[in-house]
Amino acid sequence: MTAAKQATLMPVTTAILEQKEGLARAVAIPDEIGKGVSEQLITWRMELIEAYATSLSQDFEEVAQNLEKWSDRVSGELVELRLPLNIALVEISEYREVIGAIIKDEAKTQNLSFDDFYDILTPFNHAVDQAVQMVSQSYMDDFENTIQTANFAVDELSVPIVRVTETVGVIPIVGEIDTNRAQLLMENALKQGEEYELETIILDLSGVSIIDTMVAHQLFKVINSLKLTGVNGIMSGIRPDIVQTMVSLGINMKGIHTFSSLHRAIESLQLLDKKANS
Repeated sequence: MTAAKQATLMPVTTAILEQKEGLARAVAIPDEIGKGVSEQLITWRMELIEAYATSLSQDFEEVAQNLEKWSDRVSGELVELRLPLNIALVEISEYREVIGAIIKDEAKTQNLSFDDFYDILTPFNHAVDQAVQMVSQSYMDDFENTIQTANFAVDELSVPIVRVTETVGVIPIVGEIDTNRAQLLMENALKQGEEYELETIILDLSGVSIIDTMVAHQLFKVINSLKLTGVNGIMSGIRPDIVQTMVSLGINMKGIHTFSSLHRAIESLQLLDKKANS
């Protein structure tokens, strides 16, 4: 950058930076922003204004790096605070107009030519466009990661294993069983069966409303897989209507220990344990 160019840009950059905090506080705080977050928003604004001001004299890579850091932090905090993306986008757009007006006034004060004014305005507008693109992408990445983490936590909770004795665990299944949930059921049963050194795992179906061939097949796979690891897998909570459905579907229950309720399954295991110890 030539000395003449620097001399032209310096007053503009200085004017923006000198007004940084005033500009940040002049714009009304959005209604959805609580009092505890309002000062955080002011900090975001001042950082954005500073990035805009320095974009006039920095090269493209430096501008991109500064805006990327700002976008990553702001988007991450928005997601963490459960605030919408449009808050950041409105801020970016708002300060395009505010700083654009400062650039215009400085251009008039310095009596700049149209070409000089265009040379100042172009990198600034490019910085604003970069900020929109970066914060949008960063927000969506953070949001997707948060959703995936939440879904994983929900999936983990949907097929928990409850240890009822030193050697017996129960997996209470509630709702429908799809392919993904069946795979999670398999993984949890095998992993925690080994971790807890269980001898028996009861799959309690009291909360399952529908049993079809796919569901039955997945449950049998879990029972057979447990058997291969030395764990006895049994089913409880099989209601009469589910039994009728299984029979009508031609599902073979041979070799699978079943009980009408979880209570009866545990009671039967206790009786067997007493006999073994007598």
